Amino acid sequence: MARIAIPLLSLLFAPALLSAQSVVRHKLPNNSTFPIAAAVEVPAGKTMVYLSGKVPSVADEKAEKNSVAAYGDTETQTLSVLKGIEEQLKGMNLGMGDVVRMQAFLVGDPGKDGKMDFAGFMKGYSKYFGTDVQPNLPARSTMQVAALANPGFLVEIEVTAVRP
Repeated sequence: MARIAIPLLSLLFAPALLSAQSVVRHKLPNNSTFPIAAAVEVPAGKTMVYLSGKVPSVADEKAEKNSVAAYGDTETQTLSVLKGIEEQLKGMNLGMGDVVRMQAFLVGDPGKDGKMDFAGFMKGYSKYFGTDVQPNLPARSTMQVAALANPGFLVEIEVTAVRP
């Protein structure tokens, strides 16, 4: 009887053991301090949450509608988008530390000869990721795109989070 009971008990407790595993964030090689993960492993049994792309809120109501001036520069837009993501995650009982994957779409800034403002993006991003308060880093891709849905948008970000 004991030979049957022990394997049966291990089957009963296996899901609990699997869900107790945590997300593993692999650092970039060569002691890089760049604030992204080289890779993120999510153990079986975790719930993945996929947020649709988020765009910035209007920063200047007096500026011409649908203009970059209405939404701000890349840093301003990045901060707006990340704040919106943070609020959406909070409403789902999640936080920025639960983000495991990010894709950032940046439009070339007209004020920078049509090149994406990666430095401005990083200024905003670094206020949410890799901080003392929130050290968890997502795997991330950042790309320049030709345009977004509104001509004033320079930034759109989508994330994947994992429920702890």
